[in-house]
Amino acid sequence: MKRRDLLTLAAAATVLPAAADALRRPWPKSLPTPTLTLPGFEGPAWSLAEAKGRPVLLNFWASWCEPCRAEMPSLELLAQRHEAEGLLVLAVNHRETDAAIRRFLQTMPVSLPILRDTDGATSRSFGVRIFPTSVLIARDGRAAFSVIGELDWTGAQARQWIAPLL
Repeated sequence: MKRRDLLTLAAAATVLPAAADALRRPWPKSLPTPTLTLPGFEGPAWSLAEAKGRPVLLNFWASWCEPCRAEMPSLELLAQRHEAEGLLVLAVNHRETDAAIRRFLQTMPVSLPILRDTDGATSRSFGVRIFPTSVLIARDGRAAFSVIGELDWTGAQARQWIAPLL
């Protein structure tokens, strides 16, 4: 981990809201939704354009991020509960090796599709500076809002935020 990453984590720890108070930010109307095409971890590449017509939750995470690990089970439950409504939940790993992802999956097996942002360019294009950050994309392919910080994706607050997208 680079010094810059450590400083970002330290700064985030002092300003991040508690898990129940994750910050929701509307996506700026003047800002287009970035394109996204990423390789899958041990799976096929994936493109956001392929998901048009479906709501998508992109969760930007890293295995060294404790809040990321803590919210992963609730993301899995969210994906399972809303699969019939078309919700697609994708875990976008930030700049980690295959070996690091495998170690994470050995301790916390998840079935969510994992995409690899190997150089961090996708995270930057979506304005991600704090982990975890999730970006929710409406059925029309336009980013609706982002959620910064850990959130219980099965809780009342998350249900209220996601319902309009379903």
